[in-house]
Amino acid sequence: MRSVARRILALLTVVSLGLLACNSTSSADASCAVHVVTTVSPITNIVQNVGGSLVCVTGIVPEGTNSHTFEPAPSDAAVMSDADIVFINGLHLEEPTRELAGANVGPGVKIVSLGEQTITPDQYIYDFSFPKESGDPNPHLWTDPLYAGRYAQIVAEELTALDPGGAATYASNEAAFAKKIDDLDALVRQVTKTVPEQNRTLLTYHDSFPYFAREYGWRIFGAIQPSDFADPTPAEVARLIDQIRQEQVPAIFGSEVFPSPVLEQIASETGATYVDDLRDDDLPGDNGDPDHSYFGLMVSDFVTFMGALGGDTSPFDGFDVTNVAGGETATYRS
Repeated sequence: MRSVARRILALLTVVSLGLLACNSTSSADASCAVHVVTTVSPITNIVQNVGGSLVCVTGIVPEGTNSHTFEPAPSDAAVMSDADIVFINGLHLEEPTRELAGANVGPGVKIVSLGEQTITPDQYIYDFSFPKESGDPNPHLWTDPLYAGRYAQIVAEELTALDPGGAATYASNEAAFAKKIDDLDALVRQVTKTVPEQNRTLLTYHDSFPYFAREYGWRIFGAIQPSDFADPTPAEVARLIDQIRQEQVPAIFGSEVFPSPVLEQIASETGATYVDDLRDDDLPGDNGDPDHSYFGLMVSDFVTFMGALGGDTSPFDGFDVTNVAGGETATYRS
């Protein structure tokens, strides 16, 4: 009898736990029409802005993490299996995460590669960090605001296809996002004109700004972190020092997340100002803060390097960097 009683108790416990789990899942499902998984925080934020409260979005790649080398945890497979759609940057930025998604999403769930839908192969940029012979183009499209605007258009189209009932919300949010992109684009062009032409040159820790440079008439002088993420050789450092001295580059830029002793050395030996608070996919502040947004990220970067290179960045002061939609249903890992 005791054995039977124990079995009945165990069965009731399992049933109770199952009901709790179902209730919990139902509650979560009720709050969101679409469950989205993303990779880097700029993409997470773009989805947040377009989807608003209709979408629950989880960014897999923690902020401040090297997205090229990030390896998702086995537990992330469960996150992928619950997704209705997955948005990745593509262009080989986050291959381990893409592979995890491919192995774990449900039948018919799309993995949308934003980069490949934004530019064509003839628009790919190959450079010293991403040489063509290696086969992978530079993937950092979002540092060009116009490409980020295209990302938002794709997101709106895909969310509408999944959730036609939310079409008006997605269209309205995307339109508001596009308006801010247009305003930011105009400001970038305005402030760029105030930077002395010979100073429109970037030497950064990570090679994140070539698409920005192509669009706005800047030049990428170099990057300390190559595509294989090794430190540059002494000969490469010496070459950069010689170039900086020859071209009188006034400032070089490090990462807030990844300190670079090499850049400190270069600045010390050339007299260039070393600015170490640039960021490429780590949003400022925390979720819910006014500047925790794609716009906050880009304005922070533009003010940082345009100001250090002699530009008048005051026009950015009036730009609203807050999100079109709040982050209550967005999860950013840190």
